Amino acid sequence: MDQVTKDTESLKLGHSNANGDAHPDITAMLPELPPGRALNAGMTLEETVADLNKHPLFMTELDTSGDNEELAALQALAYEGTPLENATNFKEQGNECFREKRWADAKEFYGKGIAILSAEESRRAKGGKKRVQKAAGPLELKPDADADDSAKPEAPNPPNDEEFEEVDDDPAEVKSEQALLETLHINRAACHLELRNYRSCTLDCAAALRLNPRNIKALYRSARALLAVSRLPEARDACARGLELDPSNKPLQTLSGEISKAAEADAARAAREAELASQARRRAALLKAALAARGIRTRATGRPPDMEDARVALAPDDLDPASALVFPTLLLYPCHLESDFIKAFSERECLDQHFGYVFPLPWDRAGEYSAAGVECYVESVSGGLVKVGRKVPLLQVLAGGNVEVVDDLLKVFVVPKARAEGWVREWKENKKKEQAGGGQ
Repeated sequence: MDQVTKDTESLKLGHSNANGDAHPDITAMLPELPPGRALNAGMTLEETVADLNKHPLFMTELDTSGDNEELAALQALAYEGTPLENATNFKEQGNECFREKRWADAKEFYGKGIAILSAEESRRAKGGKKRVQKAAGPLELKPDADADDSAKPEAPNPPNDEEFEEVDDDPAEVKSEQALLETLHINRAACHLELRNYRSCTLDCAAALRLNPRNIKALYRSARALLAVSRLPEARDACARGLELDPSNKPLQTLSGEISKAAEADAARAAREAELASQARRRAALLKAALAARGIRTRATGRPPDMEDARVALAPDDLDPASALVFPTLLLYPCHLESDFIKAFSERECLDQHFGYVFPLPWDRAGEYSAAGVECYVESVSGGLVKVGRKVPLLQVLAGGNVEVVDDLLKVFVVPKARAEGWVREWKENKKKEQAGGGQ
């Protein structure tokens, strides 16, 4: 143990240091924790910070969940006047902003009023009484002990708990507060609707409906928000409930028509998607049957090349079994490391038909490539080469299972006749090396 560690231990235990000087017990000098904090003695640092953050005076982040009753009560005490008076004032300020289409500002004012009245609702739900200041009596003055009484005026005593009393709520006032709270939720829902905060809109409407299930505006705005996010069954239900309460309500009637149109469009879209899915399944089944009937082998590696929309298909109509198979085909010129891509090589066509527009090649300066001057090959399933006559239909090349189409792409090697023998020999040597390497 080094000297610093020893001194630290001696500080904790009240021992002497290396020089023989006694150290006091530091822990004994620390002030005793208040009862509320002593309860947290077993918490980790993170748990203690989280617990402190629940209390308004220790908060480092604003709690916007609406569940912190201590914060709501503290906010309510920040204003003079009764909760009803303060909430009414915020409603009027919100209404002024709403008329000016300042939706965000109006939402904030309505929210302040909601916080005040919600705190009152929470208090009543717990059975708490209303805390009010007693009627003012004679003002008691407290002299300043450090100054001459004749030189300084006496200061009033600060208010204390004895100046307040708990009283029962006035039923009429409670009813007014609940009616105002309902209105504030409805008004804030309108702001959320304008700001496209659709989920918040439905939450405010739900809060208003808990206070008054017959609130037409809450049902209308909730249905409007639900329609905006395509929750059509719920939107239809809210609108229907509103029309049950007021069958002649024009906005609800108009909204009901919009919901019906949206439902029809949604049903039509679903029908189209189902039809497309059905066609895709039929297309795949027909293609599989056509390949099997012709004895053409195919294989997928899981790493297909990017060919955009090119694929093995039936053409001209991929839903008609009488159509011909077409294959994306890559013409490879291995002697010059060049290539050409044919998007749809029909099974009924031969290489000579495509050579008619492929040749002459723009990079063939020596003139080695022509329809009559090249030999063509495809790789067999076993890894060898199959020579392809330039006038042989593609179906004849692919039928029989000796050649396979990999990842929807057929590869044809095109070699000048003068180089063909050497290229074939080199191909076979490379294959032998690959096989030998694979066997090690």
